[in-house]
Amino acid sequence: MHEVWLMLQRGGILMIPLIFCSVIVVAIVIERSISLRKIKVLVPEIISVIETFNKPEDIHLAISICQKHEGAFANIVQMGLENKDLPNLELKELISDQGRQEVRSLERGLVIIETIAGIAPLLGLLGTVVGMIKVFTVISEQGIGQTQALSGGISEALITTVVGLSIGIPSLVLYNYFTDKAENLILDIEKFTSQLIRKLTKFQTSSNAKNNNLQE
Repeated sequence: MHEVWLMLQRGGILMIPLIFCSVIVVAIVIERSISLRKIKVLVPEIISVIETFNKPEDIHLAISICQKHEGAFANIVQMGLENKDLPNLELKELISDQGRQEVRSLERGLVIIETIAGIAPLLGLLGTVVGMIKVFTVISEQGIGQTQALSGGISEALITTVVGLSIGIPSLVLYNYFTDKAENLILDIEKFTSQLIRKLTKFQTSSNAKNNNLQE
């Protein structure tokens, strides 16, 4: 641990933003790992309601179940159920708009990881340039015989490069992983909401048919 701390100290001032970037990435990864669990997003109880309710009388029960849960999926389904009497096209548009709003919660923090994946190697490269400037400054002022001073600048250059790449590469991998996971969850939500819309449309058709029969 002491050796790691000494290495970070030798990396120079640019180690501060690099360490800050690594802390942010770790925090977001932990939060996304918890928030994007499939069982947390696609609540089994709500899925069961969508798949099993077959008559308009069940809608109030379905709404009460959605109200017990938080998250994008529950909010979208509840929005659809509460506006069940809207025409089919309007209902689809309403659910689609709600879905676009809720999707942001699934993708929260991913842009930050992507940004860090891009800037961490650049910060490392900047540290390399700063370290080499120190090396050439020592050479111009003291000559090439000052090996200790030269090694300090070279060490700073190499350490920041290594640390920048060590942050940037995993960040890019994690960004792609969580982006793919979020997109798969979005597709699953779309599948179940489409199933919900079909059932609600069926209820509307049956209700309209009954009303027409009564009028006749």
